[in-house]
Amino acid sequence: MIDSATSQVPVMRPKWWLLIVGLVLVLAGGMLAASIRSAGGTTVTDIRFAGADGKQMSALLYVPANATPQTPAPGILAVHGYINSRETQDGFAIEFARRGYVVLALDQTGHGYSEGPAFSNGFGGPDGLAYLRSLPMVDADNIGLEGHSMGGWTVLAAAAAMPDAYKAMVLEGSSTGAPFAQEGSPEWPRNLGLVFSRYDEFSQIMWGVDRAGDVAHSAKLQAVFGTDGPVKAGRAYGDIAAGTARKLTQPATTHPGDHFSRAAIGDAIDWFAATLDGGKPLPASDQTWFWKEAGTGIGLIGFIMVILGSIDLLLRLPFFAPLRAAPHTGYEKRDRRWWRDFALASVLPALLFFPVFGLIYLFVPPSPALPQVVTTQVTAWALLGAAISAAVGWFTRREVEDRKADWLRSLALALATVAIGYALVWLVGQLFLTDLRLWVVAIKLPSPAQLGISAIYVVPLTLAFLVTMRSLAGLTLAGDSMARRYATAILALAGGITLMLAIIYGVLLTTGTLITAFDPLSTVIALQFVPVLTALAIIGTFTWQRTGSYRPAGLIAGLLVTLYVVAGTATQA
Repeated sequence: MIDSATSQVPVMRPKWWLLIVGLVLVLAGGMLAASIRSAGGTTVTDIRFAGADGKQMSALLYVPANATPQTPAPGILAVHGYINSRETQDGFAIEFARRGYVVLALDQTGHGYSEGPAFSNGFGGPDGLAYLRSLPMVDADNIGLEGHSMGGWTVLAAAAAMPDAYKAMVLEGSSTGAPFAQEGSPEWPRNLGLVFSRYDEFSQIMWGVDRAGDVAHSAKLQAVFGTDGPVKAGRAYGDIAAGTARKLTQPATTHPGDHFSRAAIGDAIDWFAATLDGGKPLPASDQTWFWKEAGTGIGLIGFIMVILGSIDLLLRLPFFAPLRAAPHTGYEKRDRRWWRDFALASVLPALLFFPVFGLIYLFVPPSPALPQVVTTQVTAWALLGAAISAAVGWFTRREVEDRKADWLRSLALALATVAIGYALVWLVGQLFLTDLRLWVVAIKLPSPAQLGISAIYVVPLTLAFLVTMRSLAGLTLAGDSMARRYATAILALAGGITLMLAIIYGVLLTTGTLITAFDPLSTVIALQFVPVLTALAIIGTFTWQRTGSYRPAGLIAGLLVTLYVVAGTATQA
């Protein structure tokens, strides 16, 4: 136990179990993910190849056991959406490979480990299709294209550049035509399967309808299907042999939910089974990809445990031991001032989210000084919230007791902790060729270029999180149990944005209407901050309990958020 009435810290048992269990979870999760990917003899390889403009492109290549130069197999180019990466398509890639298709899961330009600015060179689609066709184990006359969201525009760019180089296409939550693709027709693209979910947030941008459930009535879609009336979901249009086949399916999920939907993945499986020759007759209902997601999801939990265990054990080393101290409580009881500060911490980020993201998008274009739009948005959001919180604290003379600052040791602790965590991410990549992720939340090892970009954003983000962790420490209440302290921290950091999203998606799932249709992209981006802010609240409380200072927690949070966002988004400049 820690005596909060003094700055002395009695002897505490080392939390070896956190580090050990965390390591086990990460390694076991990575092993499970790799075993699911490689089931049936499929090999997965990290590929780098030069694009037409000389920029390095990155991809994961899935080669099933049946695909050899002597017995070429059908190939599929699978591409993720905006601010995602090649691993986001794992559900599709795993199931395609299990059915005998060679799969090239591509990083778009400016995403993941592919070079060049985002949106350039047809998003990398033409280069990806050319590379896939060049592989000796691929039947170049039997190529499918599959893309989610902006990945749909990527494969459409490939189809426009090489109109005779593919046989069929699946667009998941995507569209032909404006804003970034060639207009569709009953003849182009060839053999189109459209999977557009009933609650897709991008229905207005993609097909010009306010509700995704009404996409069948889209005049733009009807022109592609060659019909004067509503398109009937599940009905086959056109002729496969002539390349004019069309089919719309609408699984009951959202735009990002396509990656986590057996129905959405199954619809893509069925379409390629009908339009490509040479695949294995495995029913669409037979899917195993979710075990891979479970494995990397378990690894993600293990990563947080390793961070916590590293903090605890590093503080026992002689160099870091002076940082150890008991925390001081911010309040004696939950009075009106406490509830004001709690509301400020939890509600303010939600209120600022859409205004800040929208203003940055409109008025701060990407540049060499600020090369990633989403990271700039996150940084501005964090800084503004921190500035308002700091101002309120100053005007109300609210102080957080803290022991004497030791910035050198605090920074060294943060650097060492994050280095241990990312060394483990590197090890998992080397052993199992995967990042640590659950759905769209992913811890990725930054590329050298992304590390350089991180240097631009790390100082302002860290300043913001120093203020945030100071505010969080100020909510500590005398007499609260450890469980209640963690719960308070989680609600303070993640409660407001969780409530905001619950309202948005509650309305969407009950009425089919997205009340934030003015900015569907930011709506989708916001989803990942629920688990991210929850993890930061846990890390912040854990560190505060052991150091009595918000400084180490703020520095650790700043480093983690910077690396997380920079490695997981798009580079535009």
